Amino acid sequence: MGNKIFKTIESAIKYWYLPLIVGVLLIVLGIWTLTTPLESYIMLSIVFAVGFLLSGILEMIFALGNRHKSWGWSLALSILSIIIGLLLVLNPAISMMTLPFYVGFMLLFHSILGISSAYEMRRYGIVDWGWLMLVAVLGMIFSFIMLWNPIFAGLNIVVWTGIAFIVTGVYMIYFSTKLNKLNKLRKKLKKELEE
Repeated sequence: MGNKIFKTIESAIKYWYLPLIVGVLLIVLGIWTLTTPLESYIMLSIVFAVGFLLSGILEMIFALGNRHKSWGWSLALSILSIIIGLLLVLNPAISMMTLPFYVGFMLLFHSILGISSAYEMRRYGIVDWGWLMLVAVLGMIFSFIMLWNPIFAGLNIVVWTGIAFIVTGVYMIYFSTKLNKLNKLRKKLKKELEE
């Protein structure tokens, strides 16, 4: 029984550092977005495309390398990120009305995954799993604002997109610290069992 628990935990936290990399990338992208004027919107869409592609590739590696409970959602999200990234690369002159939908749906899927991950952290006994849930719910609120009123979001796309990327990046970094904490706990328990 103990061996099965260790294998489950070990597979769930094998690549704990990949969400950290994705989170840092998203925060940098978010800060860059907030400081970019609207005149360079075409460049902004190219940076988004590259960001989606990199994020999708790293998330796919994470999903395929970690067979945790919701790994299928992680894989679906990574494939969606790659597809959106490719669409944005192929059409850099995408309109301001379309980009809020892309960003809104990506943030919505990240938020749903975040809520699921927060529940998993709770199951593993991580005390402050509620912070993960809070950040995921905030991300969901931002996604609903972007999807519900894309004209408003389109007028403020630089601000909304920057905030959305930063919120998602903070969540990913926080999530990776919790996975790292589980990794350390696993090593400690494994060492105690071996003694």
